[in-house]
Amino acid sequence: MKRLKASMEWSKFIVLLVGLVAFVFPFILLIVNSFKENKAITASPLSLPDSFNLANYESAFTKMNYVSAFSNTVIITVLSVLLISVLAAMTAHFFVRNQSKFNQYTFFLMVAAMIIPFQAIMIPLVKVYGNLHLLDNKWSLIYMYLGFGSPLAVFIYHGFVKSIPAELEEAAMIDGCTRTQTFFRIVFPVLAPTSVTIAILNVLWIWNDFLLPSLVLTSSEQRTLPLSTFYFYGTYTVDYGPLMAGLLLTILPVLVVYLFAQKFIIQGVMQGSIK
Repeated sequence: MKRLKASMEWSKFIVLLVGLVAFVFPFILLIVNSFKENKAITASPLSLPDSFNLANYESAFTKMNYVSAFSNTVIITVLSVLLISVLAAMTAHFFVRNQSKFNQYTFFLMVAAMIIPFQAIMIPLVKVYGNLHLLDNKWSLIYMYLGFGSPLAVFIYHGFVKSIPAELEEAAMIDGCTRTQTFFRIVFPVLAPTSVTIAILNVLWIWNDFLLPSLVLTSSEQRTLPLSTFYFYGTYTVDYGPLMAGLLLTILPVLVVYLFAQKFIIQGVMQGSIK
């Protein structure tokens, strides 16, 4: 029995190790090839570089206009995440505390909106915004992210707001707080673990998104980091070395954020499963 248990443990370990290698290997390959020249990458992409040369990173930083693309990405991501978190929490709180048929139907419509794939509406969306001359504008992109990200956030917040006793809000209003003060001083702080989870998930989505910004942002001054990596694609050739360096520079900031914030994701998921 002990041998069977030990063999099962070793089997699980081997399976997890194989899965780890499968997930980490492309990232390691990206780092290794970012220090190599194009000839070395095409000749032997699995080999180690002869020397760790930073020329690819210098070229990527210049061609991508990294500072401008980074600032655009930060502005779009931060404002979108803040608006989604705050407005979705307020909407979910209103739905829970005002149980009317209209609110219930509206909530069901928001949940149903998550089923519609983006590819089904992207052409009409771009056509409508193009006719209104609202394309090539980061504020239009933020507004779109708010619309696409709110249904899931409202759905998650809705379950958490139900777990907050209404007596807490009633006590605050008896003490003189308005509805707005009650929400921001009582309800929203209680929703902090959920807000952090939603914020991190949306940061990972918006920061790495390519399709929607490629449809909305056309000028080089408005481009985000994922769009800037297309500078290395020519008509018939690809500048692989700087491309690898540019991809690493693109994913590195959000990877650092995720590593520092992953405990909040686990905490939020565990609290959600308990409630």
